[in-house]
Amino acid sequence: MSRIRNVFAALKQSGRKALIPFVTAGDPNPEKTVPLMHAMVKSGANLIELGVPFSDPMADGPVIQRASERALAHHVTLRKVLGMVAEFRKQDAETPVVLMGYANPIEAMGYEQFATMAATSGVDGVLTVDYPPEECAEFVSVLKRHGIDTIFLLSPTTEPARVQRVVDAASGFIYYVSLRGVTGAANLDVADVASKVAAIRQHTALPIGVGFGVRDAATAKAISEIGDAVVVGSRTVQEVENSSENDVVANVGKLIAELRSAIDAK
Repeated sequence: MSRIRNVFAALKQSGRKALIPFVTAGDPNPEKTVPLMHAMVKSGANLIELGVPFSDPMADGPVIQRASERALAHHVTLRKVLGMVAEFRKQDAETPVVLMGYANPIEAMGYEQFATMAATSGVDGVLTVDYPPEECAEFVSVLKRHGIDTIFLLSPTTEPARVQRVVDAASGFIYYVSLRGVTGAANLDVADVASKVAAIRQHTALPIGVGFGVRDAATAKAISEIGDAVVVGSRTVQEVENSSENDVVANVGKLIAELRSAIDAK
């Protein structure tokens, strides 16, 4: 059983929801990434979504775009990101790590080499924004052979017929994009999210994580009552951006603790 499946199964048994924060690897600098990952887990994160910096992040809003620019200025590559995961695994063998990024760096490395290195490093899942399931059957097959889950996105505009195709290709969990637009784009319509998540559940037994609009503890609480996981991206990266390098680890840990407390509140 995969680490991702184990975590969701344990949370379901205890009646709790997953908290999945996102940070861009190498932001604010490469030395802070692994300490940030450990701090998030200590503060209540159940899975970590680790962004692979890319020069043209089409699904990301300005906050995460700037994070990629800062990381790329430090020459953070896909290989270095995998090295960060391996470093994280020296102290944490349990918390799942999902890489989120784009196809270009993976294709430059090659599917087989990427999957081999990712599995060796301790990666549990991969979400490649510009790989729709219709175009990446070979990639999914290679990852599956190495025991790595493939996470796919569903959005408010996904047609019902396509929902089934996406969930059939997915493993680990489904990531529901709660907003039309890029990360951090607008305020959430919680009622609409609830309706869409309920419709997706008709097609799959996989856990459903909801992200792209979680800005604060109140939003996290509301989403936790709808989905199986709350994904927090732009807000976490914003905390990194607004913190000094001396305070960034503590500040991000404090944010995650606040979100965890809100999600767990009865």
